[in-house]
Amino acid sequence: MIIFGTKGYLYQLAIVTLVCGRCGNPAAHTLRKRVTKFTLFFVPLFPVSTKYGTQCTFCGAESQLSGEQAEQLQVQAATAPAPGHGPQQANPFAQGNPFPQGQPGQPGQQPGAPGHPYQR
Repeated sequence: MIIFGTKGYLYQLAIVTLVCGRCGNPAAHTLRKRVTKFTLFFVPLFPVSTKYGTQCTFCGAESQLSGEQAEQLQVQAATAPAPGHGPQQANPFAQGNPFPQGQPGQPGQQPGAPGHPYQR
């Protein structure tokens, strides 16, 4: 008796900010690769099909992409700066102080102290 079949694998390649075609919001979209592999005795041997797509993290809408489009989005995600790491935002920790004073709820403050979020 020979046991054979297929098994699907889902890979997350990147997260890219795009305007969703369904909800119209500029939201993060996950770039995914779905590979279906032929299996023999539950061992995956070779890929049968490969499909690319994106999914909106805001509304959940999915859209199919070609391999070229997926590659372009992956390059775009690799070259784009990560959110919060651009020169526009000031970093409060850049002065060498790991916990700047005046920030409520930071370590080093006692619960119940003024400005602490868990006041007694």
